[in-house]
Amino acid sequence: MVAGEASGDLLASLLIKGILARWPQAHIYGIGGESMCALGFKALWPAHKLSVRGYFEVLLHLKEILGIRNALRKELLANPPDLFIGVDAPDFNLNLEQSLKAEGVPCLHFVCPSIWAWRANRALKLAKSVDHVLCIFPFEPAILAQYEIGATYVGHPLAQVVPFVPDRLTARSLLRLDPCAKVVVLMPGSRASEVEQMTERFLRAALIMQKSLPNLCFLLPVVPHLEQYVERLCERIPVANLKVLKGMSHEALTACDAVLVASGTATLEAALFKRPMVIGYHVNWLSYLLIWPQRILPWIGLPNILAGKEIVPELLQAQATPIALAAEVLKLLDDQVALDALMQTFNEMHQQLSRDTPSIATKVIEDLMGQAKGE
Repeated sequence: MVAGEASGDLLASLLIKGILARWPQAHIYGIGGESMCALGFKALWPAHKLSVRGYFEVLLHLKEILGIRNALRKELLANPPDLFIGVDAPDFNLNLEQSLKAEGVPCLHFVCPSIWAWRANRALKLAKSVDHVLCIFPFEPAILAQYEIGATYVGHPLAQVVPFVPDRLTARSLLRLDPCAKVVVLMPGSRASEVEQMTERFLRAALIMQKSLPNLCFLLPVVPHLEQYVERLCERIPVANLKVLKGMSHEALTACDAVLVASGTATLEAALFKRPMVIGYHVNWLSYLLIWPQRILPWIGLPNILAGKEIVPELLQAQATPIALAAEVLKLLDDQVALDALMQTFNEMHQQLSRDTPSIATKVIEDLMGQAKGE
């Protein structure tokens, strides 16, 4: 298995639970994070080595990333596994999968690349690289069928992890927050490039919000390998009533009233926790010039994409200023009618995405390995 970044680590760990329930002695190894390793996964490299987004940012780390992929390819071709599972990270995994599939290793890709939003030409490469795709959104198998790619909708694993009714009071007690306080979570991302681009913007937005609401509290969950960087930034931009958390993003989302979040899986997490959000995103200008023309949909946030319309505000690139971000979050905290409607939409979204993901995925894995063995 190969998973990059924190969201891939979480998705893969849920899949590992299903595999181990079916095959308790399974040897699962590759590239992964802390959640995977806690289940016995053997990480040859940590997942954060692949946690880079944007063309310019990838170029800075390209030599190391290519070195890791080449070393892993060599190991897997010398000692072929019964199955390779690429968890998201398509820029890394699809090339690796293509090499393995050509040598007869069955390849399963978990999480359909966003061909419906970016880079539709990637579907052609996907068809050459994998034997089957596990889809986390219900509309994806029909799209992949157009390219003759086998696919199964397994639901979104997070929908099983997140309770339908989050226990806010218990979470606030755990985090030592006033039960009556207004709380905003800052989620600048899990990749180093995202954190570098977004954390300062979010902290400065927090300072602006506190001028309007002096008692406003903030939570900032941080992935372990970026903790020191974020703490240094918080010392330079001190925000009153700010708690930096070591992980604990789900506890923070349970406890809060609103979320200021970068694009990605965290936007869906916020929706599943039924928390209103503002999406802010900014990348290096060169990456933006290269990426933006390839966009198909008018939104980048998963709640908006799933709803087919903008249900939460998105402020991108030049729009993502601290002043604008702060203003949108303050609006959220002051419009109960809009919040009630949004909560209903999030509840419906949660129900649509809820499936027994580990069991469905494990059945696909069993069938795929059986086909490879001619059973």
